[in-house]
Amino acid sequence: MGVDREQIVKEFQIHEKDTGSVEIQIAILTARIKHIAEHLKTHPKDFHSRRGLLKMVGRRRKMLRYLKNNKPEIYKELIAKLGIRG
Repeated sequence: MGVDREQIVKEFQIHEKDTGSVEIQIAILTARIKHIAEHLKTHPKDFHSRRGLLKMVGRRRKMLRYLKNNKPEIYKELIAKLGIRG
């Protein structure tokens, strides 16, 4: 796929056995979004990938909203680390 999932998990995990926290899910989605966005630059008529991209963006938006409402300090650190939300 274009996303090194293990590396992302190691970088964003909260504790040793953490593999699916919100922070990790957002980081993985961000990597996939960036990968598909690059793909769409060279294949602009790939509407199936575009739809998948929009679904991922929506899923990430929901998770970011959850994080912002429940853990605002972690939210700020995460968006700075990922370079999203200009």
